[in-house]
Amino acid sequence: MAADNSRIIRASEIGEYVYCHRAWWLHRVQGVESANREQMQAGSAQHIAHGRAVQQSVSLFRFGFVLVLLALILGALFFLSVAAR
Repeated sequence: MAADNSRIIRASEIGEYVYCHRAWWLHRVQGVESANREQMQAGSAQHIAHGRAVQQSVSLFRFGFVLVLLALILGALFFLSVAAR
């Protein structure tokens, strides 16, 4: 027996309903598409670009952390080699 996915309520639907229950009803029940498709697509593109920028900043932060650790290790090794003389 196949699952009926039309009865699953997604988080985005809840947000849409909370924002405007009439818009939710028009879209989900009546099948009317939004007239603001172009603005919605532009907003989605901005969200994707922001997500990429956040991911890049996380990667750069991690890389910087590794460089600091490497500098500390090399500094400790240098200090130990100088102290051993």
